Amino acid sequence: MSYTIPIGPYHPALEEPIHARLTVDGERITDAEVFVGYNHRGIERLAQERNFIQTLVLVERVCGICSHSHSLTYALCIEHIAGMEVPKRGQYIRVIIEELERIHSHLLWLGIACHIVGHDSLFMQCWNDREGTMDVLENLTGNRVNYGMNIIGGARRDFSDDQRRDLMAAMDDLEKRMGPITHWLTHDKTLAMRTKGVGILTREDAIRLGAVGPHARASGVDMDVRRDAPYSSYDDFEFTVPVQESGDVYARVVIRVLEIYESIKIIRQAVDNLPEGPINLGNRIPKVPAGEFIARHEAPRGHLVYKVVTDGGVNNHRVSLHVPTFKNAPTVPVMLRGNTVADAGLIVASIDPCFSCLDR
Repeated sequence: MSYTIPIGPYHPALEEPIHARLTVDGERITDAEVFVGYNHRGIERLAQERNFIQTLVLVERVCGICSHSHSLTYALCIEHIAGMEVPKRGQYIRVIIEELERIHSHLLWLGIACHIVGHDSLFMQCWNDREGTMDVLENLTGNRVNYGMNIIGGARRDFSDDQRRDLMAAMDDLEKRMGPITHWLTHDKTLAMRTKGVGILTREDAIRLGAVGPHARASGVDMDVRRDAPYSSYDDFEFTVPVQESGDVYARVVIRVLEIYESIKIIRQAVDNLPEGPINLGNRIPKVPAGEFIARHEAPRGHLVYKVVTDGGVNNHRVSLHVPTFKNAPTVPVMLRGNTVADAGLIVASIDPCFSCLDR
């Protein structure tokens, strides 16, 4: 006999509101539906009433984890419309902050995944190393969450020689500390039992449903905007795009671990080869003409897209943003089917959702 079990819109395993309606036969999930829209904040409407500097501050608060990604993507749109060329040093600084943000986002998710399956010692270890990364961000930017490092035309702050040395030392330390974490995440029997073969998303379904980011790469989809459509001088750096084929929760764990190592590699290259010169075009923004542009960005959770339309005035005519969770959420019902109710929270969390981003 089938029963319907609601999960959410509030659930102990999920910090943000989502409603999943599960149809179950015993413990087995036979069908699932996902409903969103519990946290709408009207960000796109607010952007129409603000100038370009005010909007930069606004969009940085779409998400507390990938705030730099949002402000950078918006800045890329305005800079293209206005015909502004960001100095090379400013582009490299943007890359360094973006990769530090990716590291702290992935460590956050890895810790949450461990917490959901009951491995709290490893959860604490992941978050302890995340704290170290956030300390580095605070040292470089003055902030731990919303860094305020992007301005229209470049980066807000330069790095001193001491800051660069501290950053390189922190990356060396993090790489060493990732060794034990990587071992336990990939060899612990408890984690393997809870993640291998759980919440499978096939490559075909990932492509059909439009999955992006680490979620898609864990299902064998070889795509990354940093490599495929480089921005902010990403074509200057050598890095590998990790891909896994199994498409289960375990593959999503492995992808994020591997991406942390690649981010460390990119940061080292950016610091070693940091160009001389200015970091921005000054504090004054030239008149932005009427126009429109779509910017693509590889945020920690995946493909982030902004479309900005200007009308020649001082405010935005239209700002439209499509976040990775918006693209990955449709895969959740597919992953839930055939699994048990006990794994439902972990499967939903495995896309690294940000429903505050989605309900923008």
